[in-house]
Amino acid sequence: MSRVHDMGGRFGDGPVVPEDEGVIFHAGWHPRAMAVTVATGPLGQWNIDMSRHARECLAPKDYARFSYYEKWMAALANLLVDKGLVTRDELAGASEVQPSPLADHALTRARVAEVLARGGPVDRPSAVTPIFAAGDAVVTRALAENAEVPGGHTRLPAYAAGARGRILRQHGTHVFPDSNAHGQGEAPEPLYAVVFPASELWAHPEHPDDEVVLDLWQSYLSAAP
Repeated sequence: MSRVHDMGGRFGDGPVVPEDEGVIFHAGWHPRAMAVTVATGPLGQWNIDMSRHARECLAPKDYARFSYYEKWMAALANLLVDKGLVTRDELAGASEVQPSPLADHALTRARVAEVLARGGPVDRPSAVTPIFAAGDAVVTRALAENAEVPGGHTRLPAYAAGARGRILRQHGTHVFPDSNAHGQGEAPEPLYAVVFPASELWAHPEHPDDEVVLDLWQSYLSAAP
């Protein structure tokens, strides 16, 4: 089953048109959308992988027509309702907003600089031993899907499924998104930079000698025969 959001390397979507790197927001409401999304993080009701998966779970017709920040806002609204923090009527302005028991967790203006500076590191200690080293030949899973949760979140793109590459470097151990997105724990495991020749990823690459580097978790990989 194809995933509507997994567009990388897909044929038929037209060329990638680079935008002016100096333009961060394209509409006046875009920074507000980003601010509201970031401000809900300290509520502690979801993590970044859950947030990403919420965007992936938007109805395909909505995902296809929504702009970038419309996807953010739609997914955030769904998370707020699913977690019982607001009701659909409250969001629609059809009922009076009720006080929240999480009000004390709100990200206040005075804390913004501190919270943004701290960021959200996802490197973790782990008992999982790295099994690959730089230069090792590896192959990715034949199917780009969550191995534990049907239809679940994964960071293995479809265009790289079943592809042969080589380990460029190890990044240490990091939170495993396939688990973290579904409330099954952080389950940190080794993360690698893996380099693939373009000819391995696409049947007719425009530049066969190009290479693509992907950051991939250990359980996405096996030793190449």
